[in-house]
Amino acid sequence: MRIGLLTEGGYPYVGGEGGVWCDRLVRGLDRHEFDVYAFSTGQAQEDAGWVELPPQVQRVRTAPLWVAEEDGVVHGRRARRRFTEHYGELAAALCTAAEPGTAQRPGTAQRPGIAEKPGTAEADRFANALHGLAELARDEGGLVAALRSEQAVRALERACRAPGARRAAREARVPDLLAVADHLERALRPLSLDWYEEDGLGAVDLCHAASGGIAALPGLLARHFFGVPLVVTEYGVRLRTHYLTRPDASPAVRSLLAAFHGLLTAETYRAASYLVPGNAHARRWQERCGADRAKLRTIHPGLDATPFARVGEDRRTQDREKDEKREKQEGQEKREHAGPHTLVWLGRVEPAKDLVSLLHAFAEVRAAEPGTRLRIVGRPSGPEGEAYLGHCRALAAQLFPDEADGPHAVGRNPVSFEELGGPGAETTADVHAGGTVTVLSSVVEGFPVGLIEAMFCGRATVSTDVGAVVEVIGGTGLVVPPRNPRALAEACVSLLRDPERRARLGAAARARALELFSVEQNVAAFRGLYLETVARTPVRRPVLDGAGAPQPFAAPAEAHVPGHWTEPTPRAVPTWAVETPEPVTETVR
Repeated sequence: MRIGLLTEGGYPYVGGEGGVWCDRLVRGLDRHEFDVYAFSTGQAQEDAGWVELPPQVQRVRTAPLWVAEEDGVVHGRRARRRFTEHYGELAAALCTAAEPGTAQRPGTAQRPGIAEKPGTAEADRFANALHGLAELARDEGGLVAALRSEQAVRALERACRAPGARRAAREARVPDLLAVADHLERALRPLSLDWYEEDGLGAVDLCHAASGGIAALPGLLARHFFGVPLVVTEYGVRLRTHYLTRPDASPAVRSLLAAFHGLLTAETYRAASYLVPGNAHARRWQERCGADRAKLRTIHPGLDATPFARVGEDRRTQDREKDEKREKQEGQEKREHAGPHTLVWLGRVEPAKDLVSLLHAFAEVRAAEPGTRLRIVGRPSGPEGEAYLGHCRALAAQLFPDEADGPHAVGRNPVSFEELGGPGAETTADVHAGGTVTVLSSVVEGFPVGLIEAMFCGRATVSTDVGAVVEVIGGTGLVVPPRNPRALAEACVSLLRDPERRARLGAAARARALELFSVEQNVAAFRGLYLETVARTPVRRPVLDGAGAPQPFAAPAEAHVPGHWTEPTPRAVPTWAVETPEPVTETVR
């Protein structure tokens, strides 16, 4: 099978978002062929280059989203008229769509993205306009100049001033129109690419978009032009991300852009054969944004468990035995002086991780279990993370003055701030190996990869109930409300005082992680989904013989089985079957 993998800012670029799971998917499906169509997000990403590609990647085509490449196309009068018509229809769909976040009432337009009825007027209008612009770009060679022209701004202005336009659209001023037109130009750049040819996306058996939004747009066009089926994976719902951005924009800009991304998402969900959320949290958002439940197939991200096997299998038993032996030897009355326990936190340092609550919770843990230590391992995320790290260091120094064993000894703070690569923290597995309990204190979390790594290591965990944490943990760890230091502290103390429970939960966590979150289960699930998608898709390219007649059996059933079945196997034909046959009867003279 030949798969067109569509990415934005990820694979095959080094360090791209989602690049790791894409690389594991491609390498795991080594009997399929992949054509990668990738959007880059900046010059730095392009300068960093690509990861090493496996041999099953047959072709890579890239295009920048961060800059418009001038194509030199100048439209004639007829092409300009077509552009004005289609762009005006697209703008009208944005201006008449219901406000995002408002409930639908009888007689009102439907919310963009909340497509309970995919056949609404706005959805059809948007889809027809989008396909019309794509066909114009294919016929004329591109839309770069047209999308950046005054003609586009005037068409947008007419749509905003037309009867029936929403109030927010009618209140748009010239700066608002320019901002919206600029954003639409960036979002519609994929329409001008030369990917939509018979030897391009028309040659693949299936398109797999690694995310929603702009990355799925080439898949929509491949389906429109060639009938190629589309599968969309969303480990984070792009429409939700858009709703949380641009807080400083004017109401008109936010309303029009929300309508655009909502209608684009609705069209993507309508056209896709299957939608693949990475967890139940993303699945609920997809359903809220209009996804048909019959199309949803949840496939959890796959992580490589190999780096954690040593800790999960070997160290788990040793640590449990040492804990039990230590508890018996020291006794309850000496535990307060032993200090055998370490809490571990691992991740990016940023306000959403709520390390302040963790530090306050650790103060209560120290009061109940003196000698316990806390390791915070991670790097700050940007300037905001740097400032937050400084604040957390100051709070730790205030809550926990350096301790010393005697008047002539140097004190040591029970909270340490470290980075991966340092002593005792060379790898993530080393960090978890040195900890008794792993803690997650976030107030906002998507899919908690760090928590799964702790589960691979067989560690008991205490987490806040955010994002997909409960779905990941199941019953193998303790979950407390976010922003509740006392509950967090009580859960940690309960595990620190019960080594048998820690061992039991750690073993269950590792078994659950290996069953649900390994690379193998991820690859196997996508392999089955690919085959199911192609099996439900009608034949798009009938094979013809030299005379132009169809050959119904030229593509055998094995062509859709994993493996290199790109050409039917030639069969030996006996000589008597190709020689000129003798007439059965004599010719009458």
